[in-house]
This record gives sequence, C-alpha cells and structure tokens, in this order.
Amino acid sequence: MDYKKIIAEKLTVEGVSKEELYSFIEVPPNTDMGDYALPCFKLSKIMRRPPVVIAQNFADAFVPDEYILSCTAINGYLNFKINRQGYADALLKNIINSGDSYGASNIGEGKTVCIDYSSINIAKPFHIGHLSTTVIGSALCKIFRFLGYKVVGINHLGDYGTQFGKLIVAFKRWSSFDAVKEGRLKELSRIYVKYHDEAKLDPKMDDEARHYFKLIEDGDKEASELFELFKKITLEEVDKIYKLLNVTFDSYAGESFYNDKMAPVVEELKEKGLLKISDGASIVDLEEYGMPPCLILKSDGSTLYATRDIAAALYRKNTYDFDKCLYVVAYQQNLHFKQFFKVLELMGKDWAKDMVHVSYGMVSLESGSMSTRSGNVVLLEDVINKTIEKARAVIEDKNPNLPDKDKIAKSVGTGAVIFGALCNNKIKDITFSYDKVLSFEGETCPYVQYTVARCNSVIAKCGEYEGYKNIEMNDSEYAVISELGRFSEVVKAAAEKYEPSFVTRYALDLATAFNKFYIDCKIAVEDAEVKNFRLAITKAVKITLTNALTLLGIETVEQM
Repeated sequence: MDYKKIIAEKLTVEGVSKEELYSFIEVPPNTDMGDYALPCFKLSKIMRRPPVVIAQNFADAFVPDEYILSCTAINGYLNFKINRQGYADALLKNIINSGDSYGASNIGEGKTVCIDYSSINIAKPFHIGHLSTTVIGSALCKIFRFLGYKVVGINHLGDYGTQFGKLIVAFKRWSSFDAVKEGRLKELSRIYVKYHDEAKLDPKMDDEARHYFKLIEDGDKEASELFELFKKITLEEVDKIYKLLNVTFDSYAGESFYNDKMAPVVEELKEKGLLKISDGASIVDLEEYGMPPCLILKSDGSTLYATRDIAAALYRKNTYDFDKCLYVVAYQQNLHFKQFFKVLELMGKDWAKDMVHVSYGMVSLESGSMSTRSGNVVLLEDVINKTIEKARAVIEDKNPNLPDKDKIAKSVGTGAVIFGALCNNKIKDITFSYDKVLSFEGETCPYVQYTVARCNSVIAKCGEYEGYKNIEMNDSEYAVISELGRFSEVVKAAAEKYEPSFVTRYALDLATAFNKFYIDCKIAVEDAEVKNFRLAITKAVKITLTNALTLLGIETVEQM
C-alpha cells in the first residue's frame, strides 16, 4: 500500500503534478503528530499564500477514508494519520511473501548503469586506501540491480605507464622468477619501493624505466611477458580479497585496453578544432569554463589519464549504451572529472550529462597519509584477517560451543570492515584506526548481524506464525512497523544520491527499533493472536535486515 500516493491523489494544487506532490510528502521524525507530513512551505510560492493558511485550508477540506484516518494542520505542516492496523497487516504480509525481493523494484527496467570502481593498480598492494572505492562501488552495483537496472561493474585496471618500466628495472636488479613466485605481490611491492629509494641516488634509472615501458608498448617479447606475469600475480592476489568482500566485476578492461583507441580521440579533437598546442603539449583550453587546460598529449606525444578516460567513455557508450556512467573515485580527482566531462560535452556528446563522479573521502593513517612508493601502507588483507581473528576470539570468549565458529568469524569480521567503510556519508575523510575498525560495540555491523541472529532464535523458539487478527498495536510494535515500511524508499534514495550509507544507517535504525520492541514486548505469550503478530514482525525484520546487509555485500549469520 503506497500511502504517499493515496495522499497525493486526495490533494489538488493547480500547477503542481501528483508526482511532485508525492515527492514533497515525507515521514516525520516524530510520528506522534502523524505518520506522513506535507510541508506546505514548498507550495507557498506557487499558491501565493502563507504555509499555515495552505495547511489549514487543506485540513478543513480533507475527507477521511479507510486508509487515511485524519488530517491536521500544525505550523505549516499537513499531518496525516493512517489506518495503522491496516497498514501493518498489508506490510507484514507483503514482506513475508516477497522474501529476498522485499524492497526491490523495476524502476530501472530497460536502463543500463556502468559503474567504474576499485580500479586497482597492477603490481601494487591492495591497501586500506582502496577500501572505500571498492565497497561503495560494489554496494551501488547491488543497489541498482535490486532496482531493476542492468549494471556493468568495471574494474578500470591501472595497467599502463612508466611504473611498469620501473618494475622491470627493479625485477632485473633485485629479484628473480623464484622470488616473485614465492613472495608474489609482497615481493613486487618490495622491489617497487626499493626502486624509488635507489632512483633518488641514481636518476638515470628513470631513463632505463622509460626504455622498458617503451618496449612494453612496442610488444617486446621479454618486457611483455614480465608485464603479463606482474598482472597475473596481482589479479590472483586481489581476487582473494574481492571474494572475502563479496565483490565482483563484469569487466577488467583497464588503461592498456584503450591503447589503440586513443588516436581516434585525438583525431576527433583536431577535426572539431578543440585541440591547441601549448609549450609543445596538446591541450583543450577550458579557461572559459573556469578550469585549467585539459592535457591530451605530452610534448613527446604520449597520452595522459584524460586521453584514456575519454577513450574509455566513448567505448562504454558505444558498447553498453549506458543511461548513467558512474566513477567511484576519491574527491582529489574532482578537477580531472570536471575537465574530461567538459571535453566530452565540447565534442558534442550529449550523453556527457550522464557521466557522474561519485566522490568519496580519503583514507589516511593516524601517522599520516599513505604512499606505495615509500611502503607506508596498511594492507587491506591484513585488516580483514585481523578483524576475523578478533571475531573468532570474541566468539571463543562469549559462546565457545557455537557451531561453525570459523565461518561465523569470517562473516562478522569482513562485515565489520565493509560496514565501517559504509557507515557514514561517503564524502567524509577517514583516519584509519584499528581500534575503530575492530570495535564490536555501538553502531557496528556485529550489532545488526546479532539482531538477525536474535530474530532466528525467536523464530526457532516460538515457531512460524499462523496468522492473526484484531490486534491493537503498542508504540514499540508500531515503531518497528514504521521502520520496515521505509526500506523501499531508502533503497531508492541510496541509488538517487549514490549513497550506500543510507542503507547502512537504515539497518542500524531498524535493528535499534527491533531490539527495543524485543525488550518491551514479550513474544512467547499465551495469547496466540499477539504471539503470531509479534512473530510476523520478527520474521519481517529478519528478512528486511538480511536484504539491507546483502545490498552492502555483508553476510548474515544464523547464530552468534
């Protein structure tokens, strides 16, 4: 039952569509006043009357029905009280019947969204700085699919550039095939850090690195084989972490994939008179738009990030015909995205408006920022393993006889890492702290997972519900019902704002409401009607929390 739609249909405002009215209606933070509210401030300019007068006029003319029991005007708000029992009955039945599709929608049917995220660098460690882009992008993929969109998840690999020439130099000087086979990504990281230490003393090494990268570009057998080895090892190692985090991709087309697709970009820019020469470099002048020039070619003719990103955007539009193309990249790259989006617009690509930079805050250590070159990084694998170890220790302490302890520890540990990264607004900077990530108190994933386990325990103890009728709800019961009813709107808002934290915060709110209900309302009571109603609430909470966590890439556990 869509009560917002029912309310919108009952109101008529000249110049305002039913869809607009629908979007204005909200759920007030305090439902004592009403279950839904229409802020009449939004109508004041259109109707040319004070909000208080508009609200009162609507209230005076409103006719209650079986769905909307009352309508009152308070301080410019129009507050509606619904038939709560009818709402609860319909909602609980819908959730239980829908199961893992509760909250899903077909609003994205026939539309395609490309999501570029994680985008790891070949031969570099997967560190904590990659966590945000990986879990935000993965959650957005799951959310958009849940809403019926066709989603193309893209890992735009950093597999192109002079750094690979540096790695070959380092490999030849300080490593071997056996050492790389044994140490894998840690060995590649070791020699990469060593290269930068040594290059400070011998700058000629950079010339040697450029030479080897040119050999890769030219298809030299030895250089290409080493490059492919580095790539293979990296993907095998990071795939272990992706599996732990429940992250998947549809495409691994990285920078090197577009090597033969950049010349047409440069040619089109020339044909359209957009390319200018500045100090030997080829640029697109963006001064008119308040931005520095977008560099397309260096003075030596080599390409840059913008060249490759423009080529990638053209390829994605031609291949997938996307309705939206999202780039989950840190806010430090804001200017880069504004520049290359503007270049696409100047090229006459009307779909440039569908490109979105989903920016997020940076991750730093308590001791300062991270750098792969200096080796000052916290490996994501280490973080995940430590949280799993701590989860295992907590289980041993609190519930040593719990079956499947290792499996549960893995779900709780990885969930804590993902949830921690998605708990707050994505744009906030994060100072990484083991104490925070490893905390199992307060607003954490284990708290939500434990709530699901509590629901399982209640259902196992009391059995499945068998239907009920004529129940008079108390405040704690309705608080849970009200939260359950918000889920669909929260998922849609998370997609619209590209903000998975909406789902995370919702899961905490629902868990909190249920745990208060659990304390206030005994479930295993003599009255079969009350017992079955409360069991229905419990089952609906289990389903909804499971769906919310699944959208975040987090597993639930049967017991804790």
